[in-house]
Amino acid sequence: MLTKYLTEVMKKASKDVKTIVLPEGEDKRVLKAAHIVAEAKAAKLIILGDEAEIKKYFEENAWSMEDIKVLKPENSAKLADYTNLLYQLRKEKGMTEEEAQETALNYNYFGTLMVKAGDADGMVSGANHSTADTVRPALQIIKSARKDRGVSSFLILVSNNEPYLFSDCGVVINPNEKELADIALTSAETAIQFGIEPKVAMLSYSTYGSGKGEAVDKVKNATLLAKEALKADEYKDMHIELDGELQVDAALDMVVAAKKASDSQVAGKAKVLIFPNLEAGNIGYKLLQRLGGCEAYGPVLQGLNAPVNDLSRGAFAEDIAGVIAITCLQAQH
Repeated sequence: MLTKYLTEVMKKASKDVKTIVLPEGEDKRVLKAAHIVAEAKAAKLIILGDEAEIKKYFEENAWSMEDIKVLKPENSAKLADYTNLLYQLRKEKGMTEEEAQETALNYNYFGTLMVKAGDADGMVSGANHSTADTVRPALQIIKSARKDRGVSSFLILVSNNEPYLFSDCGVVINPNEKELADIALTSAETAIQFGIEPKVAMLSYSTYGSGKGEAVDKVKNATLLAKEALKADEYKDMHIELDGELQVDAALDMVVAAKKASDSQVAGKAKVLIFPNLEAGNIGYKLLQRLGGCEAYGPVLQGLNAPVNDLSRGAFAEDIAGVIAITCLQAQH
């Protein structure tokens, strides 16, 4: 049974149906997720893998394959086109035609090339691959949407049917001040896209100078950079509120906020949580998912020209379905 949040995301996705490629057709969680999404009419799906095996699994579960296509890259009529596309994109980086032929057969690369070629609107992978295996093709082929800002990731955590956006929990290991500010700005834009109020908390072990150290200074300075950037015309109608440095209890709890940051417009009301590094973010979201019972969808990449998204290798089928639907919403924009 789908949760309330997942049902709402599926409904939004179904209003403008997109085509999503899933390179991990060997994983039964991915196949179940494909069934969930297709049954909800939230997306058209292309699963990369062995057609006979996948069809057999669907038949065994009495699942329809309507809106689901299975494709084996080795047998694709477009393999030569994708190989040439990859070669043209990467030859200046030293890739040979032979290397392009071999690389295009990698399912993550093949799926990403489908997106680049316009044969799919987005891709979801990572159930059986590392984040690097998913992100590398995306950075090489899809590339970042802004030259002045890198690619990062976010998760949507749902607690008591209330969505929060966490970043970065999957890509940028130890962002510097500029990178952390950029992550906050991109995350605020993403939050707006997903209907989450853009109240952004820059997290630390300190609130307004209660703690000391280089890590605190980094968050303080990143906050200043982000606030300065928000003065630009591109943000004037977005109503983004950003503050820091804040401890997580001050960011989320009104009682604590009243004691520690009474003048803040964000403290106690934050919906977007920006972690100081990947270690803190990754540990934080997995604790909430495994011990707190929160729904967790992602990591989802942000800042690319087209949506190519990662999964936690511990993801459940419902988590994967959620990321597929979220990828559809990204493609709609």
